[in-house]
Amino acid sequence: MSNLQFEGAKHWWSVYRFRPSLIGGLITLCVIPLFIKLGMWQYNKAEQKQALQSVFEQYKHAPAVALPATIDQADKWKYRPVKVSGEYLQQYQILLDNQVEGERVGYHVITPLLMDQPSRVVLIDRGWVEAPANHTDLPKIETPTGKQALSGWVWVPSAKFYTLESAQLLDKSHWQTVWQNMDMKRYQSMVPYTVMPTVIRMDESSGGGGYVRHWVAPDDKSGMNLSYAYQWFGFALAAIAIYIFVSFKKTETEENDGKF
Repeated sequence: MSNLQFEGAKHWWSVYRFRPSLIGGLITLCVIPLFIKLGMWQYNKAEQKQALQSVFEQYKHAPAVALPATIDQADKWKYRPVKVSGEYLQQYQILLDNQVEGERVGYHVITPLLMDQPSRVVLIDRGWVEAPANHTDLPKIETPTGKQALSGWVWVPSAKFYTLESAQLLDKSHWQTVWQNMDMKRYQSMVPYTVMPTVIRMDESSGGGGYVRHWVAPDDKSGMNLSYAYQWFGFALAAIAIYIFVSFKKTETEENDGKF
């Protein structure tokens, strides 16, 4: 640094002093942890999406394995290709509402399959069907009888969802054909069988009475979440910089210089 630059810096430091305000300090102490927390929330979401995408790619071309009689940790079976055999229980079939194919609205047909293991059921997502023009009408569903052998990949429905269904629709004493969400606990409470904690989304080439099955890969928008995370971290750094900047104030000597 040249003598001129040094003298300038020395003069600036003699004119300004670091005098933070109590209110500014309290606001900064409040917003910085909030920004960091929001940044970590987005960062963790990005990591979760990347992990799911990695699992999907891992099992994308893997051979189908027999579904075991019991599954203790359902998440470890996500996207695994499996095969299973048994008979459909049409009386406990449901339609999952608000499912979109292209620009058309319809249902996913969820049919329980009584597996070869006694009293054990796995739900089969047989694919999408279009809703009738009058939404109060239900589509006609054809369900094969007799023993079925089919294959697909494992879907684990989320246990966290928001529902607008009324208490009457959620009444466990009355069977409802149309469901807004794949509520596994509710389903288990309404059928006299042990229900596996996973759903099999039927493969497009599988037999077993499937409908439209254009299954898509898990939504990988981790880049967007990372972008949001970096923005929140940037806000935290900006808050620190603004706090430091506004805390430097001119000394009284400089402010009164040249006044009579």
